[in-house]
Amino acid sequence: MTHTLFRVLDANFDRCLEGVRVLEDTARYVFDDALVSQTLRDVRHAVMHAMGGVDVELVGARRSAEDVGASPAVAEEPRAGLHDVVRANAKRAEEALRVLEEYARLPEVAGRIPLALLKEARYGLYEAEHRLAGRVARADGAAKVRGVYLIIDPTLTDGRPELQVAEAALKGGVRVLQWRDKQRDKGQQLPIVRELLALCRRYDALLFMNDHPDLAMAAAADGVHVGQKDLPLAAVRGMTPAGMLIGTSNTLVEEAVASDTGGADYIAVGAIYATSSKDNTRPAGLDTLAKVRAVTKRPIVAIGGINAANIEPVIAAGADAVAVISAVAMAPDVEAAARALSSMFPSP
Repeated sequence: MTHTLFRVLDANFDRCLEGVRVLEDTARYVFDDALVSQTLRDVRHAVMHAMGGVDVELVGARRSAEDVGASPAVAEEPRAGLHDVVRANAKRAEEALRVLEEYARLPEVAGRIPLALLKEARYGLYEAEHRLAGRVARADGAAKVRGVYLIIDPTLTDGRPELQVAEAALKGGVRVLQWRDKQRDKGQQLPIVRELLALCRRYDALLFMNDHPDLAMAAAADGVHVGQKDLPLAAVRGMTPAGMLIGTSNTLVEEAVASDTGGADYIAVGAIYATSSKDNTRPAGLDTLAKVRAVTKRPIVAIGGINAANIEPVIAAGADAVAVISAVAMAPDVEAAARALSSMFPSP
């Protein structure tokens, strides 16, 4: 029994460390997330320390030819993307940790393996998985910030219902909607936002809230957009779910760099051209847009006075998306206007 016990412990010890290492490298190299990477490193070291008291027995019991995956007949599950990699390796490590905890309670090793360390490692792993899964979800969401990004302002629809304008725009190819209502209370806005979200789901588009993280969370929207004078990016990140997208407004290159290093999922740059759709805008211009493109790999949303007549230089300067209001929402034919702008972007 003792030799078999150590074989079980060794197999699960290795399995746990392998899974944690995949997650750790994903956090470190794919997402450059120092916090999650450190958490996973702490988990790995805790498991190694916990099992150090039986290290000699583990090595002596090792039978690599009999380990899971050693046989070529064992089929490996394909991975559809990073979300599958994170899920599979977190499950692998968590299950292995649970086995280690259970077997460490047997009389043969009782007292030689500190259960408290294994338990601490397991809870640390749960937290890291949650945060890392959020990073994967945000990366997938940010990849959709492309093409036409329509800001829906109920005062700028030429008198038409906002939901009617939104659906026509989505039919015309708009990929992202942002809800901006400066007049009504958030409780009054919530039912409308939920209907907008249902439309976005139907057309595989994203929905952002302007300024208000609480409204975004209440509606289960995809994200929130904040300006330089709104709540700081770090504060918004701290109060929102791990998978919620956050975009920021930027006029200066320095602001864009701060948004990038602070973890914004997309960076809005503007005003590119003069606009009457928003008061107190600061000019950025095409030159600033090009400079921001040179310092970030995150999606860039250009905003400010953009229409079918001037969109080409904006795309050429590096914009992945253009945020518009009047050019679509105030157009006589919303769907046609949205389609005309959408056609200016290369096909995905």
